[in-house]
Amino acid sequence: MCRFLLYKGNQPILLAHLITRPKHSIVNQSFDSRLRLDTRRPLNGDGFGVGWYDNESQEDEPITPCIFTSVTPAWNNINLVRLAEKIRSPLVFAHVRASTSGSVSETNCHPWSYGRLMWMHNGGIAEFEKIKRKLQNSLSEELFLFVQGNTDSEWAFALFLSFLSNPNANSFEHQELKEAMLKTIAQLNEWAEEYDITEPSLLNFAVTDGETVVCIRYTSSKTEEAASLYFSSGTRFECYRPGHYRMVKADRREDIVVVASEPLTFEKADWLTIPTNNILVVTPKLNVLLQPIKDKFYSPERGIEVKIGDEDVAIIPEPKAQLFKAQAEEQMQQDSPILVG
Repeated sequence: MCRFLLYKGNQPILLAHLITRPKHSIVNQSFDSRLRLDTRRPLNGDGFGVGWYDNESQEDEPITPCIFTSVTPAWNNINLVRLAEKIRSPLVFAHVRASTSGSVSETNCHPWSYGRLMWMHNGGIAEFEKIKRKLQNSLSEELFLFVQGNTDSEWAFALFLSFLSNPNANSFEHQELKEAMLKTIAQLNEWAEEYDITEPSLLNFAVTDGETVVCIRYTSSKTEEAASLYFSSGTRFECYRPGHYRMVKADRREDIVVVASEPLTFEKADWLTIPTNNILVVTPKLNVLLQPIKDKFYSPERGIEVKIGDEDVAIIPEPKAQLFKAQAEEQMQQDSPILVG
């Protein structure tokens, strides 16, 4: 099972502050992940990818992400270190892969892009081979030919694109991206039921158009936990000593949002668990909306909801997830990961 992180901020950040320098950076998670469900195999060494948006795009240029991928392990790629020390961006996706579907190749490394959209996935679609043909047949010719690899994750991206009114659009409302994500989940569940697939899928998806971010922590089960996912927000993300970072909250503003499979810092107050089967939206103005997905796998025990305006917002994670987080944090405090030199 993979690990990923995303960053959205009012100001660009040096990629190294997310990818290489923190003691539990995404690079360290590639060989020392602590919160994977399949703990028998803690390595995420089947390739990696980093995607970002140019900090200085020209007005007459289309907004599209730049993506760097490799099949080498993230911990053993000097070019990743070099790029991370030079590139700044206000919106970053990063992913380290542990293959569950598809061969080890650059075409199978996350993230992927289509126009201005970028997508990545942690998890797996259960018994994907049973529904693959059905999914492919549902796509337009353009989207069918777009897929270059053979992972369930990239085909899920194509399915997501099919639910947009115009996937080639120059801009998207955050509501449209959110609804397309929910339709993607609903369609995969419908096909799983049609083909009598009872094994739960793990569907932690993330998508962005460079302005809005939509991500989901989801499993097609009423009782099991989804793959881990956390978020942190504040006014700045600072290094207070080598390898150690914290999210500073100078006021009530949200200038930075980070979402990650595993916390990058050892500051317990920095991170909140995204409850299982919830969708998180970060709007262009950095408003964070966190809502439960009320489908047939919805369980009210997984989170307590409060109403803010017209939005149902889940704010208190399920007790089991909080206990799991506390145990993992205690382990991380006692046995800090090794820095990659």
